[in-house]
Amino acid sequence: MDFDFTADDIEFRRELAAWLPEHLGGRFAALVGKGGSQNDELYAERIAWERELHAGGWTGLGWPAEYGGRPATITQRILFELEYAQARAPYRVGFQGTNLLGPTLIAHGTEAQKQRFLPPILSSDEVWCQGFSEPEAGSDLASLRTRAEADGDEWVINGQKVWTSHAHQADWIYLLARTDPAASRHRGITMFLVPMQQPGVEVRTIRNLAGGDEFNEVFLTDARTTSELVVGEVNGGWRIAMETLEYERGTAMLGYQTQFEREWESVAELARRTGGLEHETIRHRLVDSRVRLQIMHFNNLRTLTSLMQRGKLGSETSLAKIAWPEWHQQLGQLEMDLLGDAGQVTGADYELNPFQRSFLLSRAESIYGGSHQIHLNIAAERLLGLPRDPRP
Repeated sequence: MDFDFTADDIEFRRELAAWLPEHLGGRFAALVGKGGSQNDELYAERIAWERELHAGGWTGLGWPAEYGGRPATITQRILFELEYAQARAPYRVGFQGTNLLGPTLIAHGTEAQKQRFLPPILSSDEVWCQGFSEPEAGSDLASLRTRAEADGDEWVINGQKVWTSHAHQADWIYLLARTDPAASRHRGITMFLVPMQQPGVEVRTIRNLAGGDEFNEVFLTDARTTSELVVGEVNGGWRIAMETLEYERGTAMLGYQTQFEREWESVAELARRTGGLEHETIRHRLVDSRVRLQIMHFNNLRTLTSLMQRGKLGSETSLAKIAWPEWHQQLGQLEMDLLGDAGQVTGADYELNPFQRSFLLSRAESIYGGSHQIHLNIAAERLLGLPRDPRP
């Protein structure tokens, strides 16, 4: 990987490094460190922060200017993710729109869809959620049962989605539904853009282990959308969805490395403070964790090299998803071991300290974004060329 930056890249990074700390103070100071996808506090302030980013010209990097984007190279997009994480800026409320749906519409949407949806995504005037997973179609997404039937110029959608992040705050949902029940598992699926504010959409919140309400069930009962809001071709949604998930596992995940390095340092300090470093087993676990963290760092560099060479990512993004959930869960267990009995005690109203929160939320990391087993299959079949699992 070439670590030399162009003059434009250096200026871009200098401008961003100066802008972030200046604007994260004052009104937005309380948002510093709210870096996880399941930080659901201070929602109104985080929406205001999205608009601050937009006003500063930091949203839509690399998007076409005619839709409100800002010209930027792949290197500059990578630098933004890294600097954003270094500044401990908050998790992006608009993540689904800016990092997943937006690039999908740029690649596969109609001109009318781009003009209608891309500008309000960037300005955070409209917030999106993703309707992929279902009660019996999580990791096995091709088993989804939600159906859409054509009714003149509209589609009528019936079914249920689950683990829909921020659905209770979203204006729109982009979802997958089966439009040809007679087709094979991966065919006959279509991607739709569906307004949330209609009688046929019901959202029920699911409270997580850490007390947050990010997750939701979404029930669709004769919900409607128009034929103009089909993304790509009817019955061609599977390929588009897989590309969307590659965006999710690509540069959008870069900030995790910085967060993990910061968390490891805090665990090492906890070990020094509690006397844990006096124990050989604790020292061994800390060193092993640091070595694996460094391996993830080098693998990220390799993935970024591939991105810069080809302009897009592929199945190699599964390697990161295989590595970091297990690593983070083991670090969380070390945190609990160092805290001892104190790790079992919460504050008033179930207030959690950062170590407790990280430990609890890490339990789901090997499931969301594609389960550990699914990513092992992707790596085996698409990267190593091994035979596919036998199908029942």
